[in-house]
Amino acid sequence: MGEDAHTPAGQETGAPVRGLRDRPPGLRGDLSLTLDSIQLDALEFTLAVERAYAVLVAFGAGAAEEPSLGGKLLYAGELNAGGRALMVAGNISGAATLAATADSAAGKQAMRDGVTDFLVNSLDEGLRILKNEVRKRETVAVCIGTDPGAVEAEMQERGVVADLLVPEALPELAPEMVIVCWQVAAAPAQWLPKVDAIAMECVEKAGEVGIGAARRWLRQAPRYLGRMSQGLRVMRCEARVADAFAARVRAAVAGGEIGVEVNAVTR
Repeated sequence: MGEDAHTPAGQETGAPVRGLRDRPPGLRGDLSLTLDSIQLDALEFTLAVERAYAVLVAFGAGAAEEPSLGGKLLYAGELNAGGRALMVAGNISGAATLAATADSAAGKQAMRDGVTDFLVNSLDEGLRILKNEVRKRETVAVCIGTDPGAVEAEMQERGVVADLLVPEALPELAPEMVIVCWQVAAAPAQWLPKVDAIAMECVEKAGEVGIGAARRWLRQAPRYLGRMSQGLRVMRCEARVADAFAARVRAAVAGGEIGVEVNAVTR
């Protein structure tokens, strides 16, 4: 737990969704047409997690291989929609994350969804867990069932300083980068890992800047998003990687390596 790291400010982008170029049969771009309201909410949440992850992971050690926030304390603030996304991003990044809410129902839902590992009643309880996991550089998420303002006042009084705080804003997507979103038409437990493996293959072959962060995201995001993602995947990458992914998935569908339709878009 340190005293001087803060997340950078920026501005969120609002780029429209567009279909993958030269879409073949079996690789469609009309993702929004196949999503119900629950899945649309899941996509919005997943994108929020990805944006938060992109900010946090820049502070990770070992960026040459796979960056990690192990040993860092992230304070995610109130466990509202933004706090939930930031907590999941912290989990994916490997941080020890703390949040708070006076809404007992919200805390219990976060436990059921796997957003937080522990729901405690006091800062004392939370710090006992967090200090141990920070020391071991392990990933953990703790929510205190108390008003965030009271928790923050107590943290200040006791000199508890997080290494990372809630970002003031999110940076724009770099011009050379895109977000790829995909899902499969059926049997996601069987086929999504195969599409995910293609995404990883394309990232590895491209050797793009930030390959370690992309690798960690592809490996850890499905685990920590779980059912909240509703079978949707997203990936930040260079446009050339998105093109390679489209071509590789097209070949996999056409050749029978993937036995269902893959639905994908870039934004």
